[in-house]
Amino acid sequence: MTAELRRRVAIACRVIALEGYVDLTLGHVSAREPGSRTIWIKRRGASLDEVEPTDVIPLDIDDPDALRAPDVHLESVMHTEVYRARPDANSVIHGHPIYATALGSTDAELLMLSHDAVLFADGLGEFDEGPDLVTDAIRAGRVAAALGDRRAALLRNHGVVIAGEDVRWSVLTALALERAIRFQSIASSLGEAVPISHADALKLRPQKYRDEFMDDYWASWERRVSRIHGPLAVSD
Repeated sequence: MTAELRRRVAIACRVIALEGYVDLTLGHVSAREPGSRTIWIKRRGASLDEVEPTDVIPLDIDDPDALRAPDVHLESVMHTEVYRARPDANSVIHGHPIYATALGSTDAELLMLSHDAVLFADGLGEFDEGPDLVTDAIRAGRVAAALGDRRAALLRNHGVVIAGEDVRWSVLTALALERAIRFQSIASSLGEAVPISHADALKLRPQKYRDEFMDDYWASWERRVSRIHGPLAVSD
């Protein structure tokens, strides 16, 4: 299963790259088997849109020395602290998507304007300690606290952190968040926004977002990546 998990992380990197998450070689996706203390995370130095399964490396969340390895991203500690705080999370994404980062640089809130937005009917976490890199466990722990039990948090003037039940859910969350904010930006430029009520958003969410749909979504993303980049092989 490890080989397939590495492949899924690589595909996830490429999918979010197609949706605006590319920022030089920055941004990272990770995943783990439920309950495992080892995560598999994109290595430092590879752009999201070029990640291969061999670029996905193991990281022991209980070994602080592992975070100082030369091929590990400086902000990988955000992943380890979210996993430590969230036993339910089996995939984490950190990135700098344009629209979500822009929203997190204002005093505006995400409005329930679209089906994408209702995934976040419980709100977004907010980490408001400045734009500095998150490279130590204490600060990363506060990021995890800001995320809480939500699916996503905005890091002020910095980017986003996302947690999902598995790679499929973290990718869906990453894409839905960016689409919802982009939609809000467009809608607000056309006239006064008219949000879905909170009650209706809570009712719509389980209709729209179901685990039974996730394999279909994942297969679609995998086909899209294959059309653009060719199929990614399972690594040893």
